[in-house]
Amino acid sequence: MRALVFLLLAGCLSFHQGPLPDEPTGATFATVDGVRVRYLDIGTGPAVVLLHGFGTSYESWGPVIPALAKDHRVLALDLKGFGWTERPEGDYSLPTQAKLVLDLMTARGIATAAVVGQSWGGAVTLTVVAAAPERFTRVAIYGGLVFEDQISSFMHWAGMPGVGEAMFWLTWDPAVLEEHVSMAFYDKSLVTSAALDRLEANMQRPGATAAAHAVLEKLSVEKLEGQYATMTQPFLLVWGREDAISPMKYGERLAHTLPNAKLNIYPRCGHLPQIEAPRSTTDLVAFLEDHS
Repeated sequence: MRALVFLLLAGCLSFHQGPLPDEPTGATFATVDGVRVRYLDIGTGPAVVLLHGFGTSYESWGPVIPALAKDHRVLALDLKGFGWTERPEGDYSLPTQAKLVLDLMTARGIATAAVVGQSWGGAVTLTVVAAAPERFTRVAIYGGLVFEDQISSFMHWAGMPGVGEAMFWLTWDPAVLEEHVSMAFYDKSLVTSAALDRLEANMQRPGATAAAHAVLEKLSVEKLEGQYATMTQPFLLVWGREDAISPMKYGERLAHTLPNAKLNIYPRCGHLPQIEAPRSTTDLVAFLEDHS
């Protein structure tokens, strides 16, 4: 009966135009490509752009931002449909997200930068680099969604009209949500009720479910894969050895596909090295400062 109710409710999903309720005090926004985007722009020095993963926001880079901002200008943003960026009706494909990033960089006066992306944000990162290679000096990918065979059957189904919308409603069952979040961590003590509450609140904001569905509806990296061999920038690939969402074999495969890549693997670490492997931040800083 509950599943039937959710299937009926699925057709009621809607997008959201404009500011979201209870926006954080002091947040900064810019209208880019017709979308009201929340961003953070701090520090001075060579620019670094940070791109978060699916269902999260730039806060997922919390441990990394202050370390980078000591000697870099850090531009972090909530991608279209996530965090506190609005969720208007429209296109949520990787090329559209990449254009948003590039146009925000231009609006903020950033001609060139290093770029760092995590998980689905890694796919956005590679799309950005493919679209404007001359604007990116160095690239780091954390547990990236970078090959078509990483897109699970669940993600394919979740992108289908009607069925996918219902699946999103069912996913917010507390037990299911906890299971999904638990997959991201090697250290299960990090799966706290506070962390689950934050994620649930993020995805229950107006328009969030419709936007997430729209992202998956057009999610594909098949054409992008063919461009990896042409990406000549230095790459740092950051992978948790116990990553259950983007297994280490994909990092190894990407390292062999890119012309100039170094793969760092961190033991006792899942899908979020920036949280479970503090040394990864030290290694990222060193990589960004390497001018050899």
